[in-house]
Amino acid sequence: MTCFGACGCYPGKRRGSSRRGAHWRIFTLKELQAATNNFNYDNKLGEGGFGSVYWGQLWDGSQIAVKRLKVWSTKADMEFSVEVEILGRVRHKNLLCLRGYCVEGQERLIVYDYMPNLSLLSHLYGQFAAEGLLDWPKRMTIALGSGEGIAYLHHLATPRIIHRDIKASNILLDSDFEARVADFGFAKLIPDGATHVTTRVKGTLGYLAPEYAMWGKASESCDVYSFGILLLELISGKKPIEKLEHGVKRSIVEWASPLLVEGKVKEIVDPKLKGMYDEEELQRVVHVAMLCAQIAPEKRPNMVEVLEMLKGKARNVEMSSVEKDDKVQHESECAGVGDEISNEKTRPAVGDEISNGNETMQNSVN
Repeated sequence: MTCFGACGCYPGKRRGSSRRGAHWRIFTLKELQAATNNFNYDNKLGEGGFGSVYWGQLWDGSQIAVKRLKVWSTKADMEFSVEVEILGRVRHKNLLCLRGYCVEGQERLIVYDYMPNLSLLSHLYGQFAAEGLLDWPKRMTIALGSGEGIAYLHHLATPRIIHRDIKASNILLDSDFEARVADFGFAKLIPDGATHVTTRVKGTLGYLAPEYAMWGKASESCDVYSFGILLLELISGKKPIEKLEHGVKRSIVEWASPLLVEGKVKEIVDPKLKGMYDEEELQRVVHVAMLCAQIAPEKRPNMVEVLEMLKGKARNVEMSSVEKDDKVQHESECAGVGDEISNEKTRPAVGDEISNGNETMQNSVN
């Protein structure tokens, strides 16, 4: 992938580039300071590995979310440039919209549309969890919307894009609880003809596909696996990794699999729904989730097939086709819930290895 941050070049500043018809613009630091009341703590929406996110209001009254880099570094600047580059390329109703960015000195800020219902995580376990706003229809809307966004990245974007960090905190919700897939700092562009990219492992424990967590092989199928975990979270209200007694940890797949095999699908449902759900849709979502979360990547459906099954347009594959006795050593054995990882030992720093199934080539990231 081309690095725009390292050379000081960003969309809109490249030689010969044209911003005609662009949906984003370059902001000044002064504008964003005014919009966020100088990044006031009361405006803070959340914080992640990259930095803090603030609510803001522009001079025209429109609301924005501003992500501000915590501490400048070459690595952080790379993630910033990747996110700006990818968000500048894509446009879909289920992807978070880029409003613009700011680069001044060591300040790095990305400006997005503000999502009033914050993230899916905030409704499952966070500040809105007790309010019970996620009824069954909203959960289905979120499942389908986030799936549509990921399918766009995999099948319609040019080149194809792997997100690499699909999780509840990266699914944002607008005023109608429509899902917007967010945070493209770990995303990878996949050249035509390539089957996967072997790269440093980045993402969040509990959501990582086994082949990616162990060998750094990133492909669209890794996002499919993460989406399967997300679906199980969405219908159960459980975290991807559960801490049991005596330091034992159990993944959500290990918890759900026996219940599904024994025909106890209803026991998977979030108690906060109080039995108010569509049984046929429940069966579809659970089966699709388990198909997505299979250990072998070649057995997982692609996102177009996932959406067809979720919508009832394709016959669900019965659980017998899923390896019921699969015993994966999930990454939960080595870390806690929601930890972000960056495994610098997986590949050398010079570049990513891209495979087209027949040969391997080096794709420089410098």
